[in-house]
Amino acid sequence: MSDDTIPAVMPRLAPPRIWQRNITPADAFAWLAAGWRDCWISPASSFGYGLLVFLFSLATLFGLLSLGWDYVIFPAFTGFVVIGPFLAIALYEKSRRIAAGERVSLAAMVFARPKSGGQILFTGVLLAILIAAWIRAAVMIYALFFGVRPFPGYDHLLATLFGTPTGWAMLAIGSIVGGMFALLAFAVSAFSIPMLLDQRTDALTAMGTSAALVANNLPATLTWAALVFALFAISAATGFIGLIVVFPLLGHGTWHAYRATRT
Repeated sequence: MSDDTIPAVMPRLAPPRIWQRNITPADAFAWLAAGWRDCWISPASSFGYGLLVFLFSLATLFGLLSLGWDYVIFPAFTGFVVIGPFLAIALYEKSRRIAAGERVSLAAMVFARPKSGGQILFTGVLLAILIAAWIRAAVMIYALFFGVRPFPGYDHLLATLFGTPTGWAMLAIGSIVGGMFALLAFAVSAFSIPMLLDQRTDALTAMGTSAALVANNLPATLTWAALVFALFAISAATGFIGLIVVFPLLGHGTWHAYRATRT
């Protein structure tokens, strides 16, 4: 079948590429350093975007509290790590523009035009579904161990989790299930969103390639995942104010991580 017979509605896949598999854990720190340098090129755009993400986090928190959904706050913010790569599209665009020598501004970042078109939105929907499944699994595990009852509040919950055999069992099962969700989420989202911004490809190909890149560069990608988790934990400890700096840093760093996997 020739290219002329391919239906117009089907996205053209990116041409085959050779992906590097000799990246070292030390490279993860180099990605972070490169991201920090990008933050300070037109810094108002990066940190202004970080401020928007911080305000979005606060709005989400107060929204859950006002709806009485405090029992999903922790799973929801854990899921933020999954949706984070999608929220960082503007930061990838800034790093791309810096490398290409193009003009950088907050407006240009926010209104980026991904080469994959609507496929990037489809990926966002898939990630949102994954987060919803993650939250549902957390609620079901809680109900399995403690029954269907009103959420007692985090003060009582923490005492129950760390002070009873049932709590420890729930922590063990929850950590295993949560770890599986986290591994899947990281694998499919680590490089897929930058790829969809940079290349004309489809969502499933990008997510599958991302998973392959993570698997083939496991020491480096796990080091990067640890850095992401540590910096996000620091942000949470500051009441998420740290996201104003941490989110742009990780966003720009993720773009450099993606670029490092290409020849």
